[in-house]
Amino acid sequence: MKIRDVMTKDVHLAHPGDTIQDVSSRMAKGGFGFIPVADGDRLIGTITDRDIVVRALAAGAAPTASVIEFITRDPQTVLDTDDLKVVLDLMASRQIRRAPVVDKNGRVVGVVSLGDLSIRVKEKYAGEALESISR
Repeated sequence: MKIRDVMTKDVHLAHPGDTIQDVSSRMAKGGFGFIPVADGDRLIGTITDRDIVVRALAAGAAPTASVIEFITRDPQTVLDTDDLKVVLDLMASRQIRRAPVVDKNGRVVGVVSLGDLSIRVKEKYAGEALESISR
């Protein structure tokens, strides 16, 4: 099974100049807490609802502050053509719950999350990896 078979394809992107208020509003409306941040087609980081609360709001950032100040840089990505085991191993070894998925040209084409894996994957090693990631 390939990552493209389990990833969420309807991915929302943030851009460096977007405000934390705009991004958090999009998260609230969409019911998700993770957005890849891209400068043009190039992925430069990710931002989560937790990043906004802990890094931005707790530090006194204004709602108009740019997300670029609070992103996690150099995100761990996977290729849409990679085997599922690649993302399972990455998530387990790095203790991450979501990973941006890129195509062969480096463009973001999706996100794979623990939720995607727990719902769509029936393979034996998926359960073991999910348990390892959740620790």
